[in-house]
Amino acid sequence: MSQQQDKLFAEPLGDISEFRFDQGVVDVFPDMLQRSIPGYQSIIAQSGLLAAKYAQANTTLYDLGCSLGATSLAMLNGLYTSNIPENVSIAGIDNSAAMLKRCQSIVDSLDDQRVPISLELGDISSTPLENASVIALNFTLQFIAPEQRMLMMQKVADALVPGGVMILSEKIRFDDPRLEKLHTDMYYNFKGLNGYSELEISQKRTALENVLIPDTIAEHQQRMQTAGFSTSTVWFQCFNFVSLIALRN
Repeated sequence: MSQQQDKLFAEPLGDISEFRFDQGVVDVFPDMLQRSIPGYQSIIAQSGLLAAKYAQANTTLYDLGCSLGATSLAMLNGLYTSNIPENVSIAGIDNSAAMLKRCQSIVDSLDDQRVPISLELGDISSTPLENASVIALNFTLQFIAPEQRMLMMQKVADALVPGGVMILSEKIRFDDPRLEKLHTDMYYNFKGLNGYSELEISQKRTALENVLIPDTIAEHQQRMQTAGFSTSTVWFQCFNFVSLIALRN
């Protein structure tokens, strides 16, 4: 499958529409992620290792907002390098038909099927979750309306078996305006070094303005505590991108 370079915002667009995970994004998504998220490869790879550590027999590992399945595949690789728990499976859920169609073709091409991966087209806010030992939301919660995030967090916590974990990766914001400016400036420098022009950075920022609404780390951890997670910690941060793990008793 061809992986095109992300040039979606390279030309002046005039009236910029809200960002959507349509076929145009699908075609450039791997390149977009690599060049737009500091530490993306490390976050995904280590998510797989964390999933393998906490995977339990007779449970499901969920990849919520799975897009092209990077986290699902990392979970799979993590399991294959450890002792695979009996009757464990991976489930990916996404609301973009274009993403899921491409993801299914990737899953279908896998040679090793010892751990099944199932994919479902649906809204993670309304799709049932149950009997999970690991639930990953890698750059997913940030696209859910802020007023619905607590409900989503509670749903995740309730779906986890005792000893289960949630992996949450997000773009974040900072209450201190000096820190917000520092991390934002460094993030845009990162994108510039990866070949994005000022026009591309500006136009994508406009497209995401009312779609991706970040929280602070404290807001995320307060939700986790309220939902019933016993503890949580930031295990990765680069500029204004973080990944946390939260443990369920």
